[in-house]
Amino acid sequence: MTAVTLSGGVEVENPLELALEFLTAYSTYEAIDASGPASFDETDLRLANRSGARIAAAEIAAILERRGKIERALRKIRPDASLAGAISSVPWISLTELFDAFADVPGVGLSKMTKALHPKRRALIPILDSVVQAYLTSGESGTRQSASFGGRATALVGRYKEDLDRNLSALRAIQRELAGREYTLSEVRILDLLIWSVFAKSQRG
Repeated sequence: MTAVTLSGGVEVENPLELALEFLTAYSTYEAIDASGPASFDETDLRLANRSGARIAAAEIAAILERRGKIERALRKIRPDASLAGAISSVPWISLTELFDAFADVPGVGLSKMTKALHPKRRALIPILDSVVQAYLTSGESGTRQSASFGGRATALVGRYKEDLDRNLSALRAIQRELAGREYTLSEVRILDLLIWSVFAKSQRG
């Protein structure tokens, strides 16, 4: 299996084994789309909590007040939209609009938001938890604070795409191997769990 090369020259030489190890330990994180590709409701947030999002009841209520805005943005993004395509094919404007629908919800940042949204567009939206955010911003001053909440999230997704494009052949080979073991994951999710597997322990240390 071809190694996956992360930013900073970090090579993951056993990506399939790491992916299988993660999936064995955290199988509940591979949540289904609870309400359908064009809808967003409480079942999606409850499912995100089963995957470790820890969205509080008050936060759920606040997010659901934005439901109309969230669903309008979702409908502008094809269910099969993929971050693995040409950069011009990625719906950057609609993606920023979707992320901005979660702006200024107290207690809800990029981690909780993307854990709720990833199942809606599995091939497009990575899970930007604290480990992945730290990885994407390592060695840099960070995304511009003048940008909107959605703009900052989209900027991180853009950085994520650079790693995805560089490793696409390897990620697709891993994807095929996982499918043979009855795991159906997008390239985006495979890269996500590899980053988490490599960097989570070092961050805790």
